[in-house]
Formats: sequence, C-alpha cells, structure tokens
Amino acid sequence: MIEAPLQFVDPRRFKANSQVSVDDPQLRRSFRSAMDFLQTKRAVHFGEPATFEPLRGLGEAIRQYSLSRLPELLEQLEARLTERGVQVHWAATAEEANAIFLALARSVDAKGMIKGKSMVSEEIELNHRMAEHDIACLESDMGEYIVQLAGERPSHIIMPAIHKTKQQIGELFAKHIKDTGYTDDVDALIAIGRRVLRSEFRDATVGVSGVNFMVAETGSLVLVENEGNGRMCTTVPPVHIAITGIEKVVERFEHMLPLFSLLTRSATGQAVTTYLNVITGPRRAGELDGPQQVHLILLDNGRSQAYRDATLRPTLQCIRCGACMNHCPVYARIGGLAYGTTYPGPIGSIISPHLMGLDPTQDLPTASSLCGACVEVCPVGIPITELLMQLRRAAKHQAADGRAALIGQASAADWKEAWAWKAWAWLNARPALYRVAMRLGRHVRGLTPAWQGGWTAHRTPMRLAARGLRERLAERKPGG
Repeated sequence: MIEAPLQFVDPRRFKANSQVSVDDPQLRRSFRSAMDFLQTKRAVHFGEPATFEPLRGLGEAIRQYSLSRLPELLEQLEARLTERGVQVHWAATAEEANAIFLALARSVDAKGMIKGKSMVSEEIELNHRMAEHDIACLESDMGEYIVQLAGERPSHIIMPAIHKTKQQIGELFAKHIKDTGYTDDVDALIAIGRRVLRSEFRDATVGVSGVNFMVAETGSLVLVENEGNGRMCTTVPPVHIAITGIEKVVERFEHMLPLFSLLTRSATGQAVTTYLNVITGPRRAGELDGPQQVHLILLDNGRSQAYRDATLRPTLQCIRCGACMNHCPVYARIGGLAYGTTYPGPIGSIISPHLMGLDPTQDLPTASSLCGACVEVCPVGIPITELLMQLRRAAKHQAADGRAALIGQASAADWKEAWAWKAWAWLNARPALYRVAMRLGRHVRGLTPAWQGGWTAHRTPMRLAARGLRERLAERKPGG
C-alpha cells in the first residue's frame, strides 16, 4: 500500500504511486472483485440501451439546463433558503470554507463535529484544518470512519474503504478502538462501529453533511444515503452545517427525481436508497426535533473556471455516482489512492485540474486508455474522453485564440519536445531537404539510441527503415 502522513498523497507522484499499486496483488484483486460486483449490479437496471438511454438523455438535459442558468438559480436558492431560516455562506476557496466552519464552530463553543459522508469536506480537508484548532471531526459513514482511522483518503467516492479487506479493518478497530479485540466478522465490525458512533451523535454540537442536490424553487437540500448516519448528523446536533459545490443546484423538484433515479442505479445498483432526506430549514416552533441552526456553505474552489469555458462546462454535470470509476480499466488496476486527489478515476482526472490547477495534476488526464467505457456509462452524458484530450493539450500548450488560460496551463510543456516538432514541421515544408535528410538518416540508422525517453520504457526503439516507402513504391512493377 502507498504510505503517506495522514491522508495526503501528492498527485505529482501519480506515476510512482501507480507502480506501487500495480505491484500490490492484494489491492488489484480487491479492486477487480469490487468493480466486477458494481458493474453487475448496475447492469441489472441498465442492461439494455433502451432502458438507459432515454433516462440518460433526460438527466443530461436537466444538468445542462441547470448549468445554463447557474447564476440565477443560485440566487433564487439563496433567497428561498433564507426565507426558511437557513443561513447561506459563499466560499470562493477551500481556505474561505474552512474559515466559515471555524467561525461557526466557535460561535457555539463546539469542541467537535460529527460528519456524514461529504466529498466536498474531503476536498477542503476539513478534518485536518479543524484539528489545527483543536476541533475534532469524526466521520460517521462507516467507510469514511475506517479510512479516517487508517489516516488515508477515500479510495472511491461512493465506497471510501473499498480497498480494505475485512482483516485489515479488524486490525484497525483492535488498534484504535478501546476495549475492542480483533475480529474479521463483518457483522461484528459493523456493530462495533455503530456502538462507537452512537454516543457521538448524541454529544456533538455540530453536525456536518454534504448535499446531493439543491432545489432552487423550493429552497430544499436533498441528501441521499444508505446508513442513516446522514439523517442523524442533520437532525440530532443543535447546529447543522451543509457544504456542497455551486454546481449541484436544479431549478425544480421534478428535475431532481430523474437525477436521483440515475444516481442510485449508477452508483450502487439500487432502485432507491434507504434514505432520501429533504431539508428545508431548522426546527420550527412546536417541532420536537431537528437542528436549531442550519447553515449552507456554497463552494466554488475552481468550479467557475470550468464553468466559464463552454467546452469544459460539461465537467460540472457530474452527479458523483462513481460509475466511470467502476468501469475504468486504469482505476480498476491502481485504485483511488494513487491519484492523490479527492476525486479519483476518470471524473477526478477532469475535475481535479480545475480544483487544484494543472501543475500538480498534469499527469491525471493521461491516466486513461481513451477506451470510452466511462462515457458509455456516464448517467448524465459527460464527454469525458474529449475533456481528457482538451486537458492534455492545455497541460502542454498555452491557451490560443484569446481563450482564458486554466490555472497551471502549459505546466507540462517541454522545450525539447516543442523544438523537435518545430524542426519536423520546418523539414516537412521543404520536400527536397526532407528526402535528403531521410537518405542520410538511413545510412546512420545503426546509431539510433536505445533509450528514447518514455517510449522505450515498454517498447522497442524507433529506427528508420532501411528503405523508405517512396523507394518501395518506385520498385514495384505496374500492376504488381
């Protein structure tokens, strides 16, 4: 396994991390088995194109329509939530979001937070930023709780601990949970986790959650989950803080329903999840339960960069189902931790460059065979392979035609490669010189270097042929 302090793995080390993962047979078996299982479950619902394509077309249209009206829908959402007693906060960066969390926690003298599953909170590294101020954040989703004990990032956006075996989890619980002996019985491990977390729900001052969808017309926060911990986090503590990306808004409640149907079937192969929570405000007069305060943090953190470019905007259609990961041959071989980002796999490779910049993530768009499996299963029609190619070009070249540059654009540019292509273009524009150069090259072909950069890592060296195509054609007899 990849080792790193806390949960941090540098995406700049993606290639080295990938090699470590490929050399780990247990990891590869775990992921191959898990991906096969998830693909089979999805196929039960979407085995026939006639079942999937109409619903996908509707989901894609809803997401594109919502994004086309994103600024006004966000303003409408804020107005409706404010009317219902929800306090809305805007954060341009992860640092701003963490500052809001800290201020809210201090305003109620909170010493800790209990968290439902939230990939956006992982994105801003909330747990570690709050720990710097002596505020503990405890994950209540079982998978997130496991990787928190292990000091790792989630390796999958739906099933965070998919890379862990039951034996490894048993060892973690025995090591970190007081008065707990080793067991690898799955039911017993679940019971241990529930016992630990139950008291935390009761004692926490602040509950934290993510948001799957936001409905502008009704001012509703929709949260999808299977374990019930999300409902506990959003109702038991006196303060509920939700955080999500600005792109998750839809206009009307009926727009959310097809997306919900696509999400559950694509993510875990379920027709519906166990819990669908719709939050419209804090506890009202006469109600016996629910939080006294509800806050929503709307995070940009690079999303507006993707939004402003019409060709990159489809990145924001994502509903975070993880289907692209489940069907990606690269992700299945190396797992999620190798990426070193909150969102791994194909979706991570197209969204992380916006969240983190192209400099540290320049290798991620190359982590694809461009087979198109991710595009085939994406429930909202994101052209992932096209976006990967665009980001590959952006990593190598400066923006052209007056288009706004991405953060870190051309960070992967290589002057030697650029010079070689310029020389090749110059030579090809001069046919006589080109033929002379090719003849000279064939005479010295035996001096071709054995090492030719990344090409010869897995291939034989490129060498000019002894005779060129023109010579071969000239030797052919008419009709031969």
